[in-house]
Amino acid sequence: MTDAIRFILNGEEISLGGFGPTETLLDYLRLKRRLTGTKEGCAEGDCGACTVLVGRLVEGLLRYETVNACIRFLGSLHGTHVVTVEHLAAKDGTLHPVQQAMVDQHGSQCGFCTPGFVMSLYGLWLSNDAPSRAEIESALQGNLCRCTGYEPIIKAAEQVGAERPSSLFDPLERDRSEIAARLWDIRAHPETIVVTRDGARSIVPASMAALAEIIAAEPKATIVAGSTDVGLWVTKQMRLLDPIVFIGHLTELQSVTVDDRGITIGAGVTYAQALETLSDELPPMAKLLDRLGGGQVRNMGTIGGNIANGSPIGDMPPPLIALGATLTLRSHSGTRTMPLEDYFRAYGKQDRMAGEFVEKVFVPRLRDDAYFAVHKISKRRDEDISALCGAFHLVLDAEGRVEDARIAFGGMAATPKRARHVEDALVGQVWSWGLVAAVRDLFEDDYQPLTDWRATAEYRMLTAKNLLTRVFLETAGAPVELRRFEMEEV
Repeated sequence: MTDAIRFILNGEEISLGGFGPTETLLDYLRLKRRLTGTKEGCAEGDCGACTVLVGRLVEGLLRYETVNACIRFLGSLHGTHVVTVEHLAAKDGTLHPVQQAMVDQHGSQCGFCTPGFVMSLYGLWLSNDAPSRAEIESALQGNLCRCTGYEPIIKAAEQVGAERPSSLFDPLERDRSEIAARLWDIRAHPETIVVTRDGARSIVPASMAALAEIIAAEPKATIVAGSTDVGLWVTKQMRLLDPIVFIGHLTELQSVTVDDRGITIGAGVTYAQALETLSDELPPMAKLLDRLGGGQVRNMGTIGGNIANGSPIGDMPPPLIALGATLTLRSHSGTRTMPLEDYFRAYGKQDRMAGEFVEKVFVPRLRDDAYFAVHKISKRRDEDISALCGAFHLVLDAEGRVEDARIAFGGMAATPKRARHVEDALVGQVWSWGLVAAVRDLFEDDYQPLTDWRATAEYRMLTAKNLLTRVFLETAGAPVELRRFEMEEV
């Protein structure tokens, strides 16, 4: 056991102890290291002003991802490479091509958001030689600009893609092998790390077995993978969390496997890691993930964390419940598996005993003749919390009768919940316009939604009914997707 984490900050290897469990990377960079290019804006992972890159070893390869430093806790950085905007320019002051493109295209006005945009575009530049307009916009989902507007920033991204220089100029491409070797050295001798400040502890388990032992001894500990939710408990609710157990580094929780039965997703798999597999196996899930936060949130947030926290408006549980997913919990004494829908008992309460933690979720393979859709309703299309999220899984027999129906909603009750009355009324009936019109009002027997700042109860109920209508129109082949229009150059 040791009392300090190790990571690389730009080019310097850091051994850091004596920090609090809720101390953020942003505060460390600005207050302790005076790296003030990283800005503090919303403090909730929404505006992107604090964007940095974090490099980590994934399946043996060094992978860099944009993250929000404002909600990233220091304890999660063990064995990573943190890169700030100060690392991009050459020692003689020559700007990095991404920075130069922002200058050339007049992409900065007041300049406050500019370092975050630069880091998001840098992350895109590292992974995509020739991004499309849609890919550029996706990379910028998690960055907000209130001055210049996005067009010159998008043009900067297009410029740097068209004029890609030699990799010898870029510090991350030039030093990738060296950085990877240094990170492997940090990981070579895994030890459980316990960092203490004023009695509060940050715990980084050496392994899954160590994690199980720690949670058995500390059943009230807060488990943190990506901190996209827990981070806001601290920055917005000012909650004091002690101890925090960090699990984002545990490779045993980060596998995604596909077989004839279905998909198994480890609790530590991020949305970004799961995207490719879900896109191939369940295309509607890819559309949902593309609207879940910005790129920084998708790189940090985990599917297991979205389930474990039990939020009634979490976006992942409704489609997983509709698909019949099962959840595996692990403890020091073993594992147990349950239908995912049974995990959510009441608001803020889950079927998780002391010492247990979420290990993985299994999603059964979708039948070839099944229909599956998921629809997220929010005030903004991108990077917004759902007012409600509905998922529909239907199987029709050869005569057009509903053989099976599973409908689940988030945002309509105190927990993610199935529409049992609607399902029962559908099964055995011919799938038709008349059937849909007849069962719409049964949603009122399944849900009693609340009114809050996201939507009124009446809006939520009407929207749930309308989504069922939309599902029928989709199965009938009606064009219901929004079309994308691009402005022409003048």
